[in-house]
Amino acid sequence: MPLRRKEQPYIRFDLHQAGMTKKGVEYDEVFGGEDKGTKEGTVSSDMDNSSNFDENSDVGYQPSPSSVDQNEHSITETVGFSPFSGDSFAYCRTNSEVSNSNFSEPIDDNSYASEPSPSLWTPVKHGASHAAAAALSRLGMKQHRPSLDDKSDDLDLLESELDMMRERFAKLLLGEDMSGGGKGVSTAVTISNSITNLYATVFGQNLKLEPLKPEKKAMWKREMNCLLSVCDYIVEFAPTAQYLEDGTIVEMMTSRSRSDIYINLPALKKLDTMLIEILDSFQDTEFWYAEQGSISGNSTRSRGGSFRKIVQRKDEKWWLPVPCVHPGGLTDKSRKHLSEKRDCANQIHKAAMAINSSVLAEMDIPETYMANLPKSGRTSLGDTIYRYMYSADKFSPDHLLDCLKISSEHEALELADKVESSMFTWRRKACLSHSKTSWNKVKDLMADNDRSDKNYILAERAETLLFCLKQRYPELSQTSLDTCKIQYNRDVGKAILESYSRVLEGLAFNIVAWIEDVLYADKSMRNQNV
Repeated sequence: MPLRRKEQPYIRFDLHQAGMTKKGVEYDEVFGGEDKGTKEGTVSSDMDNSSNFDENSDVGYQPSPSSVDQNEHSITETVGFSPFSGDSFAYCRTNSEVSNSNFSEPIDDNSYASEPSPSLWTPVKHGASHAAAAALSRLGMKQHRPSLDDKSDDLDLLESELDMMRERFAKLLLGEDMSGGGKGVSTAVTISNSITNLYATVFGQNLKLEPLKPEKKAMWKREMNCLLSVCDYIVEFAPTAQYLEDGTIVEMMTSRSRSDIYINLPALKKLDTMLIEILDSFQDTEFWYAEQGSISGNSTRSRGGSFRKIVQRKDEKWWLPVPCVHPGGLTDKSRKHLSEKRDCANQIHKAAMAINSSVLAEMDIPETYMANLPKSGRTSLGDTIYRYMYSADKFSPDHLLDCLKISSEHEALELADKVESSMFTWRRKACLSHSKTSWNKVKDLMADNDRSDKNYILAERAETLLFCLKQRYPELSQTSLDTCKIQYNRDVGKAILESYSRVLEGLAFNIVAWIEDVLYADKSMRNQNV
């Protein structure tokens, strides 16, 4: 006998339209509130029972206990999932195990639509929706997938994450001044420090070519999404044409993401994903790591001190583990994989460095830095460098750097600070010398004396020298001007872009160095076997 139902509205969630391959599922009488045990009609044939079972099992869920007849004679209803029952289903925004957001969006039981949702939503249990109702989906709390066995553990995890987000929010408002006296740093500096500290927490102990631990990866995605969500509200107004019903065109101001954020933030997110994928690709490797000093002559894996060259090469970085390979070296496949990932990480490093440089260039120069500039660029640089920059007819920055014989990164950074401060000193003098009468301006324009001005020439050559110095030492730390810009910056959007690109630049550089260490160990081992 066919199943009889009362005429009540139902909701159809079409998984085909949601981009999934499962069959459509009917969620009946969601708002009826009627006990399913009292419904009329039963499914009498085995075929009806089996089809009913197939419909439930196809989606991968167990039927609600309220949909099963207590006398175990038959199954009532096609699908009996009520949103008010203990085993009802809500919808989450993503089907990823490690969500991109920290806060689950609260579920409104009265907000179901009568049309299929176009989003790719997957059903989850509804038991912890009350705990998640206090969270903001915009800031993105990590989605949890509770079950009957570990529901309490998930609630504890949710509560701990809420406490963590409360702490982040408090530090942001207080400007890292826990006394509450208003002596904290600006919001931009607070967010910049938060991104830097998060990077140190997640990647600070990761010194090998290996995948991140799941909890570290989840922390990075969760908290970065929280910090980056601020950019969603940094907008600018732009005029757009709107067409009315009568065909009239009117111009209206609409909000959109600020241009620098619109261009750079998606690129940085893509670079972030690519770097994580590079680390994830080193799961089953042909090399391994040994801590410094742990390679003994009796070690079965170290092959009797075969890596003395590696240890000597890393004397200045004694804290790094030493890569080890088998006596025959790496296979061609593994060597090719390492080379490809090194090239990819190198390109990511260049892209992140370019974004960081462009963001820093757009930041205003603090008045504190200009006030502390030396009065003379010659005093800052020294007589040797000044004479070469001033007297040379054809200035060659590469030749000058070769003559200086820079032996360490510290010396290179010290020279960069001196050149940069001298450059701004000469620029300031050039601007002051051009504040003349209108007649003198006309004469200078006619004679083109601007380019023959000594301060202008020296400032231009100092800029060229600084550019070549940064190219020769790409791992060079930030100069005093860059640090001063970050410290006194008040633009939150620029602070996020600068800190995000800076930590990605550092991670990409480390990955390139780790890969080169492995390739160096492989080359040394193959040379020993020749």
